[in-house]
Amino acid sequence: MLPTGLSSVYLGFSTAAGIAGNIFAFVLFVSPLPTFKRIIRNESTEQFSGLPYIYAFLNCLICLWYAMPVVKTGIILVATVNSFGAVFQLVYLSIFITYAERATKLRMLGFIGAVAVIFAFVVFVSLGLLEYDERQTFVGYLSVASLISMFASPLFIIKLVIKTRSVEFMPFNLSFATFLMSLSFSAYGIFKEDPFLYIPNGIGTILGLVQLALYSYYSNISGEDSREPLIVSYA
Repeated sequence: MLPTGLSSVYLGFSTAAGIAGNIFAFVLFVSPLPTFKRIIRNESTEQFSGLPYIYAFLNCLICLWYAMPVVKTGIILVATVNSFGAVFQLVYLSIFITYAERATKLRMLGFIGAVAVIFAFVVFVSLGLLEYDERQTFVGYLSVASLISMFASPLFIIKLVIKTRSVEFMPFNLSFATFLMSLSFSAYGIFKEDPFLYIPNGIGTILGLVQLALYSYYSNISGEDSREPLIVSYA
């Protein structure tokens, strides 16, 4: 056990890391706003895909559930960031469905229904079949898998940048915010001694660093600035 003074400092650093992660995540949450302003203005979803927001919504729900006291205590800042994230994704999905064509609208409603069923199943198994320690492990592994699956988009962008030797579709601000958010929650997980937090966010930190390095390298070569991201999603 740490002395009282050191314990207070440790708690302070932990809280600061979690708050920083929430702030940088908020930057990512609002990043799709230009896309949805365009959808509303044109009254059409055009060629935009709603799937990234479905994945992000499910990810937020699972990570939010992991941070609930019945599953894991002491990580309230994970709960706050994912509760805000879930609300943002639900708003984006509502706008997308409103302006989508009928077939797309029905498909997206089906996906949202599937998310609800999956989440209800996770909650049922967690509370109905598992004891506290088992519940924490079960939901923890699901949150790790969910977070790692969200890295598919950065990996796709990294591959595209290398292939095209262009940073056109990799905005610096989003890459930097992703890196800082992942780094903050990695630190938060380390302070909380929670591998289900620091392992996936550690991977996100590395990927964010790779994106920043690629941005620096290829922007110097081509002398171009990035534009609107090819795939707009929360990290």
